[in-house]
Amino acid sequence: MPAPSPCIPGGRAPDGPVIAWLPARPLSEDAALPTDNAASPLFQPTRIGAIALANRVAMAPLTRSRALAGDVPRPTAATYYAQRASAGLIISEATQISQQGKGYAWTPGIHSPEQVQGWKAVTSAVHAKGGKIVAQLWHVGRISHPDLQPGHAKPVAPSAITPKGQAFTEAGFKPHEEPRALEIDEIPGIVATYAAAARNAREAGFDGVEIHAANGYLIDQFLRDGSNKRTDRYGGSIENRTRLMLEVTQAVTDAIGADRTGIRLSPVTPANDASDSDPFPLFKRAVEALAPFHLAYLHMIEGATGGPRDIVPGFDYAALKAAFAGPFMLNNGYDFALADTALREGRADLIAFGRPFIANPDLVERMKAGAPLATPDKATFYGGDEHGYTDYPALAA
Repeated sequence: MPAPSPCIPGGRAPDGPVIAWLPARPLSEDAALPTDNAASPLFQPTRIGAIALANRVAMAPLTRSRALAGDVPRPTAATYYAQRASAGLIISEATQISQQGKGYAWTPGIHSPEQVQGWKAVTSAVHAKGGKIVAQLWHVGRISHPDLQPGHAKPVAPSAITPKGQAFTEAGFKPHEEPRALEIDEIPGIVATYAAAARNAREAGFDGVEIHAANGYLIDQFLRDGSNKRTDRYGGSIENRTRLMLEVTQAVTDAIGADRTGIRLSPVTPANDASDSDPFPLFKRAVEALAPFHLAYLHMIEGATGGPRDIVPGFDYAALKAAFAGPFMLNNGYDFALADTALREGRADLIAFGRPFIANPDLVERMKAGAPLATPDKATFYGGDEHGYTDYPALAA
């Protein structure tokens, strides 16, 4: 989910045709650009782990705050996602793994039978349109508020450090409050909850999951020394600060298979008061530690989430791609031209588009045709009903 300030609102047999994952081929100096958009590598099929994709366009996770009571996806969510099923891969809106993991009003969960049933309608609708969809598994950690927590409890975090900013509650925006530092004996329970959520996602019909380890939420809070001041085995050294991420990854891959598990990282974003004194060594080591899992993909946010990609000039994303040595997805502010170039230069294997998908359910077709993109209504981004959600039209045939 975007930062609430300044705006918040064991793998299975592969399905589909057998298409091997291949790294995007670098563009040679004398190679000609495509004469039409449809010839772009963006629209070529690929495979991420066990999941065959029709193209290399991903729909990035977009929180829309439209869940019903009990954090159940509303019925129109099936329509919303099915409208966008021409994306090679849909990554669902961030979906909390427990009530404790919730940080915003009206966001869906994946931890109750009712929620699982609600998501079944979504995944069935996407699959009926030939699409693929994974669930993004989310625990916000300190980016919450007692109003959103079970028993009005304090949000949890690696350390009791109050983040800057405000929480989006059903009563409106409220300043974040001091979180409670997790006791070390509580952490295995959170890890187990991620695994349970992954199993629930597969029961709900998702093709896989994406572990949300980005944007200043719980796993990212443990990674970064600005939010993690622990002195036990989960704090201090890079090895210790990456421990929770790796334990969650192990638990999720044990539950559903590495070939159906992706992970999202955001090395330099300041979203949700995220900070680290030296992010490149941290994230280089994190990616090196993830590589042996042979995950379905690594989803990398370049720069500031929802902002400039060059917030840290010279940050070496290419080194992270090389260290991962698997399907590598880039995200943040891409249009067709930037995406086409990134694939041709070998900087990415897939590109995730976020905001453009809000008002352009047929984004893939529009980019292929070189058609203009519709502008979304920001007033309808978060909360509400079908307006600004399922009523954006596709291009006329």
